[in-house]
Amino acid sequence: MSDIIHIIGGGLAGSEAAWQLAERGVPVRLSEMRGVEGTPAHRTDGLAELVCSNSFRSDDADHNAVGLLHAEMRSMNSLILRCADAHRVPAGSALAVDRDGFSQAVTSAIADHPLIDLVRERVDTLPAGPAIVATGPLTAAPLAGAIAQETGETALAFFDALAPIVHRETIDMETAWFQSRWNKGDGHDYINCPMNKDEYAAFHAALLAGETTEFRDWEKDTPYFEGCMPIEVMASRGFDTLRYGPMKPVGLDDPRTGRWPHAVVQLRQDNALGTLWNIVGFQTKLKHAEQVRVFRTIPGLQNAEFARLGGLHRNTFLNAPRLLDPTLRLRSAPHVRFAGQITGCEGYVESAAIGLLAGRFAAAERAGSTLAPPPVTTAIGALLGHITGGADAATYQPMNVNFGLFPPVEEKARKADRKGLMVARARADLAGWVAAA
Repeated sequence: MSDIIHIIGGGLAGSEAAWQLAERGVPVRLSEMRGVEGTPAHRTDGLAELVCSNSFRSDDADHNAVGLLHAEMRSMNSLILRCADAHRVPAGSALAVDRDGFSQAVTSAIADHPLIDLVRERVDTLPAGPAIVATGPLTAAPLAGAIAQETGETALAFFDALAPIVHRETIDMETAWFQSRWNKGDGHDYINCPMNKDEYAAFHAALLAGETTEFRDWEKDTPYFEGCMPIEVMASRGFDTLRYGPMKPVGLDDPRTGRWPHAVVQLRQDNALGTLWNIVGFQTKLKHAEQVRVFRTIPGLQNAEFARLGGLHRNTFLNAPRLLDPTLRLRSAPHVRFAGQITGCEGYVESAAIGLLAGRFAAAERAGSTLAPPPVTTAIGALLGHITGGADAATYQPMNVNFGLFPPVEEKARKADRKGLMVARARADLAGWVAAA
């Protein structure tokens, strides 16, 4: 058996898996295609590039499942969380990062590690030796074909959409203002663009009338992931859908009126310099010219210049509950593990978390021991359990970590106290698992 673990894919999951292995003394060959061949969504060859939002979502470990996952990963020496913390930008109670600084930090850590050999190459077949496949939702066609041939499964697929990014200096701050919802965090981490009822009605109509990208025949039946729904698709679900979603005005006081606006568009800082801001929740499949036309009807963005317009790409993932064992090994070829979004987890942090576990499972196996999965009462254990058997294989779809994946607390408790009890239980159970690992 080879001493080297071959990791395919240098995204968040692959980078985290490589780091966990190398930190345990296991040599790694990390193959990353970008640098040789690009993808429809990436713009650089940096490892762990963030192609959609720059937010890792809530960092509140006491009340939010993804915040708890952050805390758990920090306690397990996560490279991704370490680099995210080092390059965070203001975002209220969320963990958002300067995307370029973050990617550069991950790339440097991986490239400089003496036990990691970073190779720029495209891998078209499943390795014959021990490996972790972390190629993400844009797996190259030859490797995707090899996976399909091995598993006998038809890969599921969904569309993932990117939100536009605006140059800060082109936002009209006579109309827009700084404020976090309910003044959370520093209280002024978001730029808010207000709409009255007529402006909202006109904007809603423009979204519905906007020209969108055309789908190829093989894409037409691909469902969207609910957590990354294009703004115009949300708009088509009802006149007020956006006002109860990304454009909800609650907790935001327009300084010109002292009242909540009818609707609001929020922008979040996207880089450390504060020169780039992304439009929160505005993933879109509108054509680029339509995006400029429609989004400039938003009060405060009438002169907006865009550093990046929104886009759309097709994502693929395995039917993981059917194909993977509890330690992420492919049942039909147990020398191969899968990690990250290709397993069907959704979100940056979730992808990195599954990469962390894949690396630790592989390191234990290399040492001749067996590492039990983390308790399902923890955030990382609940996520793993969902992927590897907790979900119904017949209806499996991508999922973010959430308290609905946790087993209920046994104590008789008021509904308001249940999350706190889940968090306390998770912290105690993870500490026990880490100490025994």
